[in-house]
Amino acid sequence: ACTGIENIDEAITLLEQNNWDLVAAINGVIPQENGILQSEYGGETSQGPAYGPTSHSTAASSSPSSSSAFRHVVPSRQIVERQPRMLDFRVEYRDRNVDVVLEDSSTVGEIKRILENELQIPASKMLLKGWKTGDVDDSTVLKTLHLPKNNSLYVLTPDLPPSSSSHSGALQESLNQNFMLIVTHREAQREYNLNFSGSSTIQEVKRNVYDLTSIPVRHQLWEGWPPSATDDSMTLAVSGVSFPCHRLTVGRRSSPVQTREQSEEQCTDVHMVSDSDGDDFEDATEFGVDDGEMFGVASSALRKSPMMPENAENEGDALLQFTAEFSSRYGDCHPVYFIGSLEAAFQEAFYGKARDRKLLAIYLHHDDSVLTNVFCSQMLCAESIVSYLSQNFITWAWDMTKEANRARFLTMCTRHFGSVVAQTIRTQKTDQFPLFLIIMGKRSSNEVLNVIQGNTTVDELMMRLMAAMEIFSAQQQEDIKDEDEREARENVKREQDEAYRISLEADRAKREAQEREIAEQFRLEQIRKEQEEEREAIRLSLEQSLPPEPKEESTESVSKLRIRTPSGEFFERRFLASSKLQVVFDFVASKGYPWEEYKLLGTFPRRDVTQLDPNKSLLEVKLYPQETLFLEAKE
Repeated sequence: ACTGIENIDEAITLLEQNNWDLVAAINGVIPQENGILQSEYGGETSQGPAYGPTSHSTAASSSPSSSSAFRHVVPSRQIVERQPRMLDFRVEYRDRNVDVVLEDSSTVGEIKRILENELQIPASKMLLKGWKTGDVDDSTVLKTLHLPKNNSLYVLTPDLPPSSSSHSGALQESLNQNFMLIVTHREAQREYNLNFSGSSTIQEVKRNVYDLTSIPVRHQLWEGWPPSATDDSMTLAVSGVSFPCHRLTVGRRSSPVQTREQSEEQCTDVHMVSDSDGDDFEDATEFGVDDGEMFGVASSALRKSPMMPENAENEGDALLQFTAEFSSRYGDCHPVYFIGSLEAAFQEAFYGKARDRKLLAIYLHHDDSVLTNVFCSQMLCAESIVSYLSQNFITWAWDMTKEANRARFLTMCTRHFGSVVAQTIRTQKTDQFPLFLIIMGKRSSNEVLNVIQGNTTVDELMMRLMAAMEIFSAQQQEDIKDEDEREARENVKREQDEAYRISLEADRAKREAQEREIAEQFRLEQIRKEQEEEREAIRLSLEQSLPPEPKEESTESVSKLRIRTPSGEFFERRFLASSKLQVVFDFVASKGYPWEEYKLLGTFPRRDVTQLDPNKSLLEVKLYPQETLFLEAKE
């Protein structure tokens, strides 16, 4: 997060070179533009914690050598202009990678024109994809897309046929290889073993060597590069360096104006000024501070619009103007300020899930402080600081220049942090601004972990941010553990409640099923009883309607029938031969065997009597003088 180094081998190499001293390793690789001052004469790093005007009494007591050194450190009045922001693009097309570096004021069309020369593809045939904000057109200015420094894009050419060749395959293989560059630092007599992928450029190698040797790229004097390596934008794969190892030598380009001994003497004079004055004073022009700021002239006098309106109705509108004015003064590479009230910032930072919580950083700006321009341009806008803040902090800002805004913030501070913190901020002098407050949310209150004053360096600011992050991470892990345990308990309770609900529903369903079964049985029993009663009534009615059984000594022709039931029982009865067959059917039904359910079968020959005409007499159907019949249930 501090250095942007993602190669683990390179990181381990740097740590070994610094005897595994993490702070020393980070100090050695943070680029100069992030705020570390690199001496032009000895490669030493000079850092000053405080900046401010020099008193007349101290200046008067300085020795002549000190005055000479002072004139060398602080040159004549300079107008510091903000350098344009450079954007790096890694563009992938089929088996090639093209690195493009442009100012943020360029357009998308200019990228296509560069790619047209590199890839030999008409710009009109290209579709440039990979933008975080969606598709853009050729006239879009890069600055309006709010891009990070490093970007990855890819080119599509749907109108062009795919190409394949042995050369492109070999080039792709070289791009995927890792090259070991053995770089010897001539002055220090040290040797570095650096691993780079084949897609790395010569410029990237030189920048990494600058991080290790403190020799700026423009002052590096190289030996050992192949004759084909004529452009710093070339990749190692096509530069002609030997695989897998290649030896190089680097040294500092000598200056024609002064010798090394003179530069060391002048550096000594600079330290003598600092020691004799008793103040931590540095060359503020290298930080972007002009002479007026160095001698107490407030930079706010030269600015037209304030950072924040004095009587804004709500904090969100005030923060919108603050962000716009900050961007116009110091560029678009700055922390992303939370737009909203301080309470809303608390809600965003502290009151989500434990895994999503962040620290709250409150930046207190003051235009009348001599340190403001240095802190904003060199520290707060350093890419490493911006990246670290965006990943781990919610950043909220306020302008303390106007008295009304100052009083308003102190009231908010008292309400949220207590009177002690408010009194601490109230007693801060103007020259101690800007302030950077690191806030951590706790269960019952909000704790101020750190108050960082403006007289700091990028190194110290990063270290203090990381220290606060370590404290927060430990607390966050406890909160995550508590939250996980609470969620686990709640999940168990929910599961138990769900199981109990399901059990209740199952019991209720079972009970309802039993009730329905009992009701159905009762209904069927009622129907059965009704049917039996109905059958019994029919049987009785038929029994009563039967003609009397003729006697044996009757003078009329009598037929004697013997009927066998399905259970094996027999019953007999005499009928007049002239009686209709229906009378036999009624007799059988009166015994509980209705002819709708049973059929009456004869024996010899076997026949179904129930199929005969019931209106015929027994004599006609040949059931005379006697016959044995048996009953059989119908299917």
